[in-house]
Amino acid sequence: MDKKHKFETEAIRTQLERTRFLEHSSPLYLTSSFVFEDAEDMRASFAEEKERNIYSRYSNPNSSEFIEKVCKMEGAEDGFAFASGMAAVFSTLAALLDSGDHIISARSVFGSTHSLFMNFFPKWNISHSYFKIDELHTIDRMVTPKTKILYAETPTNPGVDVLDLEALGKIAKKHNLILVIDNCFASPYLQQPIKFGADLVIHSGTKLMDGQGRVLAGITVGSADLVDKVYRFSRITGPALSPFNAWILSKSLETLALRVDRHCENALKLAEYLEQHEKVNWVKYPFLKSHPQYEIAKKQMKAGGCVVAFEVKGGLEEGRKFFDAIQLLSLSANLGDSRSIVTHPASTTHSKLTPAERESVGITDGSVRISVGLENITDIIQDIAQALG
Repeated sequence: MDKKHKFETEAIRTQLERTRFLEHSSPLYLTSSFVFEDAEDMRASFAEEKERNIYSRYSNPNSSEFIEKVCKMEGAEDGFAFASGMAAVFSTLAALLDSGDHIISARSVFGSTHSLFMNFFPKWNISHSYFKIDELHTIDRMVTPKTKILYAETPTNPGVDVLDLEALGKIAKKHNLILVIDNCFASPYLQQPIKFGADLVIHSGTKLMDGQGRVLAGITVGSADLVDKVYRFSRITGPALSPFNAWILSKSLETLALRVDRHCENALKLAEYLEQHEKVNWVKYPFLKSHPQYEIAKKQMKAGGCVVAFEVKGGLEEGRKFFDAIQLLSLSANLGDSRSIVTHPASTTHSKLTPAERESVGITDGSVRISVGLENITDIIQDIAQALG
């Protein structure tokens, strides 16, 4: 982070150079390609002797502004923006891995990331090993000569578990591994994994970065050398973020701090309410003192984020009744929206996992994930209360 200005100021004041029209807000650059002054300019541009826009699959002014903002927020050297969060996950890993390589990952990962490890990477002879989020000591013995990447998300989806980033950074450095962290649940406002040793940080911009459920997006930021590999893979394979979505996201980042502060305030109040409810077995929220990794969360996060996980007593049947009784909140699979969202992970985001796989990461039939929005907290709690009966 640039020490000259604070986080909120950088989020608002990092902008493209003004055009001759002296606009106050960055314009949209809805163009697929860019023109050249002459033959020599065109040759030098394609030879990468010049830094300039050539084609929007490679770069675009709107994408560049979005990337620059996130790099400043995360303390990264460079980045590349993608059409979705999963495009960022796949492209980042595919750019860095060769046939025969091995990934070590936390067992608690997003369902689509798990499917990538299980169903697609094996086709290219890329293997993986999983460690439990509370057993980092087992990682050392999983390392092989072919291990290249150590991967984790924290807080996790949907269990809201917290991994010790400092410990992961030390393990990665010890074994010369590339540490890749999915920072989506925290946002760069709450947590900067690079400070703790991460080499690359991935976000689904669809979530808190957009914050209003409008666009799909992803981004990877980190060391310039590694991002260059990701860029060269991505400019050929084509998962680039559209200029319009980049423009939306860049504007959204201006209010990220304000929004996330309120998300966290609401989420903590809801978690405290649920913890006392007679029809709830357990509640997980990183800044609840009862959370198993509360001290780790306090060490590496500014606040607890927008996601609360809990289990309704009575299993699947009572869980179904709870979801059917919701009136105000949205039943959706998204998160990080201004509108509160209730999700049943076992039948939606993690439905492709086997029952045993879900159980291994703490997803029960009665598990509920709430992305706590920006509505008045009294209204949020009242809807949850009436749905619980």
